Amino acid sequence: MDYTDLNQKHLEELKNICILKGFSKQTIKAYYYNVKRFLDFIAKSGLNLENNAIKSYLLTLNLSVNSMRLQYASLRFFFAEILKKPFTTADVPIKKKEKILPKLLSKEQIKKLIEATDNLKHKLIVKLLYSSGLRLGELLNLKRKDLDFERNILYIRKGKGKKDRITLISENLKLDLLNYYSKNTFKTEYILEGRNGKYTKKSVQKVLDNLGKKIGTKVHPHMLRHSFATHLLDSGTDIRHIQKLLGHSDISTTEIYTHVSNKDLSNIRSPLDNI
Repeated sequence: MDYTDLNQKHLEELKNICILKGFSKQTIKAYYYNVKRFLDFIAKSGLNLENNAIKSYLLTLNLSVNSMRLQYASLRFFFAEILKKPFTTADVPIKKKEKILPKLLSKEQIKKLIEATDNLKHKLIVKLLYSSGLRLGELLNLKRKDLDFERNILYIRKGKGKKDRITLISENLKLDLLNYYSKNTFKTEYILEGRNGKYTKKSVQKVLDNLGKKIGTKVHPHMLRHSFATHLLDSGTDIRHIQKLLGHSDISTTEIYTHVSNKDLSNIRSPLDNI
């Protein structure tokens, strides 16, 4: 078996083990692509599949810390599961994850965002992301049967990590949804439909980008989820409840919102004001 065939065999093994472990399509695609790039580098450089080759490869990349960490995770998985040559951060160092504060919108900006369009579907996109704290993928996978109007509950099926959870539906949103249902004929079971079935990520991103331009602010889907969490925290909601609504398995992930919340800061006077 020549080198090209061996690499292809490795890549197929990688894909299969990812599927067996239940990884998402996005993770499988990323791991496959990253490992293929590494194997191409090995073929061109003539290096062996050893730790030093990993170091050399990572040093050639000019990527952000988070992108570099994804490369690292891909190679670590490949070496451990396929080559049976596990390595640690002591063997191959990696930068720590950047602690970047989440970007969010004020309540006034969100109100302007909703009022910036007369398109009911576009209003629903903003309201669903903000009022329920949804991730983009969760919004697109939302089905009409997942909404319980009697209990004001929204069911998230197989969210991140393939976990189910429940979150909120606002009274304001409920009226818009019922209006939207009455004016549309659906071809699928999804709330948001495109021309060829389910609405796409690019379509949502384009809607928010256009609305953001109207109010003079760059907007991406996750900003509305960040805003949902921060505004709940500002209003005094227990962080453990917010953790459940967001679907975080670790409370430390939710605690980042304490760094952008004004709840405690608003009660502190600057020493300059006391002079």
